[in-house]
Amino acid sequence: MSLLSHHTLEVAMSGFEYDDVLDFTGTSASLGKGSLSDIRQGVVTAPILFAMEEFPRLKSVIQQGFDNPANVDTALEYLWKNRGIQRTKELAIKHDNLVAAAIDSLPESSNIDVTKSRQALINLTRILVTRNK
Repeated sequence: MSLLSHHTLEVAMSGFEYDDVLDFTGTSASLGKGSLSDIRQGVVTAPILFAMEEFPRLKSVIQQGFDNPANVDTALEYLWKNRGIQRTKELAIKHDNLVAAAIDSLPESSNIDVTKSRQALINLTRILVTRNK
């Protein structure tokens, strides 16, 4: 978090991925790791940053760290009270659309391999945004 503290939230958020959502919405079985593992390890991801926007008190909880399970519970309470997960999904979709637009803006090519590769890249970003594990 300290690395991003001198940047706007938009800049900070651009570094996060849809995986941030899965840590809160996935199961241990679907993720292949414990759910909520990021926050339990002290990793502050996009949904929590969005919650902190709405609930500035959350910043002090984060600064105390997540070694105390009560701080994890408090952070999760704030998370469920806001649109952090939804906003993270929307951000991921926005970036997915930007990737697709960038690929579409490349010079046209009649080479079938180039066409297939471009479509594969677009498909890959869509898969990343819509996956659930």
